[in-house]
This record gives sequence, structure tokens and C-alpha cells, in this order.
Amino acid sequence: MSATGVDPITFEVVRNALTEVTEMMSLALRRSAYSTNIKTRADFSCAVFDEHLNPVAQSFSQANHLGTLVEMVPIMVAEYGEDNLRPGDVLLGNDPYRGGAHLNDILVLSPVFFGEDRIGWVANLAHHVDVGGGAPVSIGAFREVYQEGVVIPPVKLVSAGEIVPDVFSLVLSQVRARRETAGDFRAQLAANITGAQRFQALAERYGVEEIRAYIAELIAYTDRRTTAEIARLPHGVYSAEGLLDTDGFTDDPVTLAATITIDDAGVHFDMAGSDPQRRAPVNSTHSQTFSCCAYVLKCLIDPDIPVNAGFYRHVRMTAPLGTVVNAKHPGPVVGGWETNSRLTDVMLKALAPALPELVPAGTKGMICHAGFGGTDPRSGEFYCFLETLAGGYGGRQGLDGPDAVQAHGQNTENAPVEETELNYPVRILRYELVDDSEGAGQWRGGLGLRRDYHFPDHAASFTVLSDRDKWGPHGLFGGLAGERASYILNPNGEAHRLGSKATVELQSGDVVRYETCGGGGYGPPEERDPGLVLRDVREGKVSKERAEETYRVAINTPDWTIDDAATAALRGERA
Repeated sequence: MSATGVDPITFEVVRNALTEVTEMMSLALRRSAYSTNIKTRADFSCAVFDEHLNPVAQSFSQANHLGTLVEMVPIMVAEYGEDNLRPGDVLLGNDPYRGGAHLNDILVLSPVFFGEDRIGWVANLAHHVDVGGGAPVSIGAFREVYQEGVVIPPVKLVSAGEIVPDVFSLVLSQVRARRETAGDFRAQLAANITGAQRFQALAERYGVEEIRAYIAELIAYTDRRTTAEIARLPHGVYSAEGLLDTDGFTDDPVTLAATITIDDAGVHFDMAGSDPQRRAPVNSTHSQTFSCCAYVLKCLIDPDIPVNAGFYRHVRMTAPLGTVVNAKHPGPVVGGWETNSRLTDVMLKALAPALPELVPAGTKGMICHAGFGGTDPRSGEFYCFLETLAGGYGGRQGLDGPDAVQAHGQNTENAPVEETELNYPVRILRYELVDDSEGAGQWRGGLGLRRDYHFPDHAASFTVLSDRDKWGPHGLFGGLAGERASYILNPNGEAHRLGSKATVELQSGDVVRYETCGGGGYGPPEERDPGLVLRDVREGKVSKERAEETYRVAINTPDWTIDDAATAALRGERA
């Protein structure tokens, strides 16, 4: 036995078993879901809470969701009343001003009983492809939250194991893709049933009191380790600002500010100086900004440290009410994750001088939504499709940024061309990397992504909810910014450049092209190893002309060798 009174071997078994509960929930949800967004792209997260509503274990499907779960679950239970929930009951909710994120992220929460004892809670949060509102897939340049879709306060979706038909019908009547949405809700319920059964099996094996003791020690253990890790961070006050390109209604950029203080009290994140909230879809909720702070703190400490209440109590945040980082009702919040993503980049930029070995240059820094819907000519049913496109990651000390990945707290996967074309009336004409889109540097940024959507036989509504079409991701320590994103209607005809926040009505035969941004570079480009530049040119990622003009490397063709004398002369000129 350890000094804490728990057996260390059993402690590790229980610790990993609790995490496995969330992973089995994720597996049940993903295998049961209908929509590509959940079953393939994994846009969801699962968690276990103890009887006191402390987060105990979380799956790492979407790091963005984790802070939302932590804030939303206690608020829902407090409002509904925990004494009003019995075995087999399930709560439903998505209200952004009750701890939630944007309306598409819907939480399903279940109490877990062992006999008459409530031993904890299981919850999952999933992004539904449509929740009603003013445009298919419920994203767009809206002016208030009521235009964004159905707002669900904490309500009982399941009572004593049976779906409440009136509640289910009321919610489904608000959405366009009812068959998919109904299937995704049932998948969320299946995930909670799976989690409850696994949690109950642990209680049966070890006993309720012993499980409670081990959970308490797990939280305390995480607290101790997080405290020790924070103590190793360099003390100081670090600040930075960044911009969203536009708010969706005006051309005015949106300022995001972050000041991070590391001292004997720990780490404090302060967003004072960020712009007042807008009547536009760029506002973040309190929980979305909290998720951002939690993610950044997690990046700074040992990755082996568990994520539970012992970690979250160290996330100290000031987000002024009524700003774009903590909006007031009824501000629109559908693009809050775009703001969250950029704020993460701003925070890491602030920390770069203190932690240059840990911090990358600017990343994609946006969610980059592509959403469309219409009537499927094959079935006559209304369909909705949503995905978020990858982009370049920033270079960092000793490593290039990966090409075409989701950045930071966003962890969604690729929507395969084959699955998309099989299930939706759209054709993907091009899907490739964008050459020369990287931010040049000693360690270059990753390349952006191109994807062309063609609608061959029907009209559709298409929404771009994204960013980065004015400024690319920043470079660090002499590295250059990544190439900007672009969004183009009919690029091979009478091309029309779309804004990063726009809804357009497409005609049969129209094409929409996305070219996402490249990641920022790290260190001066002329200090890049010429051999790495040659490799990039041979792989088609960097053009021969860019190699010479930006990296100052001369390449001989057709034998693909470095002209050492010419390279030395080019770099001598730059010096």
C-alpha cells in the first residue's frame, strides 16, 4: 500500500479502466452513428464524472469539447435537479448560455446508479450536422443565436429507459436531415448505455466505496503532478494579439488579445483587450474559451498527466463578459470555434519567447467549415453535409509543420471522397496539397489543402464559415507567414471570390473550391538545409523558383542536384 492508503497497482488498473469506459463509449457512438460527421470524422467526445460532478476521465476525440463538457454538465444538473433523475433517465441540452458551445454541439447526459447509489455520470457531446436555423447545416453569417437553430435547455429525452416521444419529436421537427439526426441521437444514447454498464461493472468488481476512494486519489494525484509541472515553467507575463479577418458582416477585423501570467500561484489566462462581441458569427462562449485555455496548459506539461478535475482546477481564466471571447445572450455563436482556434494561436505566440522549444509557428488557426444542403435528386429527401478542412501546421524547432492537418484542439478526421460521393449528390473534382503554400523557414510550415466540390445535377445552398483569406498564419523567429486561404465559386469559369463567411445559392453544375492556408515558418528561410529544400522541390511541394527566391537554393535540372556555388552566392547576397 502507498502512503495515500491505495494499492498502486490497483490504482493504475482503475485509472486506465475509467479511461477505457470513455473509449468504449466512443466506439459505440462512432459505430452506431448515421452522419459522416460523427461516424467517420469523429466530431464528438465522451466523459465520465463522479457522483459530485467532477470530471474523472475523458476520451480524446475532440480536445475542443473537453472544457465544454466540464462546464456544461454541472450547469445542466443544477438547473434540472439531480433528485429529479433516476436510473434510465437521460438529459439533453445545447444552450450556449448554459455552459454550451455552438448549437450543433448537443450534450447527452446520464446518471449512473449501482443499486440505489448514484455512483457517477456519463456524458457525450456530438456535433449534429443540422439543428435548423437559417441555412442548411445550421452555419452562416447570423445576427443572433435564435437564427442559428433550435436552442435546447436541459430536458429529459429518456425517462426510465424509454425515449420521451414528445421531446424527441419536437427537436426533430426543427431540423432538415431528420433521419440522420434521429440516428445520431440514438447513437449518443447507445454510447451512454455502454458507459454506464462499464462503470457499473467496475463498481461490482471493486465495490462502490473502493471505487470512490480510487477516484478521489486519481484527482489528487493529477493535482499534485500538475502543480509540480507548472512550477517548472518560466515565470513571467507574456502577451500577444491576433486578428480574425472579418466578422462576416463588416470588413473590420476582430482583435483577440491574451496575457498569460506564470507565477507562484500558477498559470492565469487573461483575454482583456479582446474586441466587444459582434452581431456576427464570431463570438465564443465562456466554455469554448475555457477549452482553449485548458488545451494550452495541457500542451505545456507532461503529456502523461491525466485530464480530470485535478487538472482543470489549475485552469484560471479571465474572459470579460460581453466580448468575443465570452459573449452575452443572444449573441450568435456558430463561429465560436473559429475564434477558439485563433485564440489558441495567439496564446502560443505569446509564450514563444519563453518556450521556443515547445511552441510552433502559426497554424491553420481556423475550423474551416464547408457545409451544404439541398434535395437529393436520387431519393427526393433533403440532405445536409458538413466537414471541416485541414490546413498547414506551423514549423517548430527541429521539425517542419505537417501538411494538411487539423490543428490544436481540433481533431476531426478526413471525410473520404468515396464515402462522400456515395452518400451525397456531390462530386469531389480535386483533392490535393497546395504547393508553395507553406510559410518558408528554417523549418517550413505545412502545406494547405485544395478541395473542389461539384454539384452536377441539382441546386444547393453552400456556406463557407472559415477565415484566413486576408492574412496567413504567422511565422516565428524570422520565419515567413503561410499563404492565405481562398474560397472561389466556379474557379474555371467566371470565377467569383467568396468571403470566408458567406452563404451562396448554387445552380446545377456549379463548383466551389477551397484552398486552405499553409502553416507559418520557423527560423529564417535562408538557413534551411539545402538538402531539405531539394527534397521539397522533388516532391512537388515547393517550386524550383521559390526555392531560389525564398530559400536561396539553386537547383540544377534535369539531374536534380544542388548548385553549391550558386547557392553560396545567393545566400551571401541575402546575408
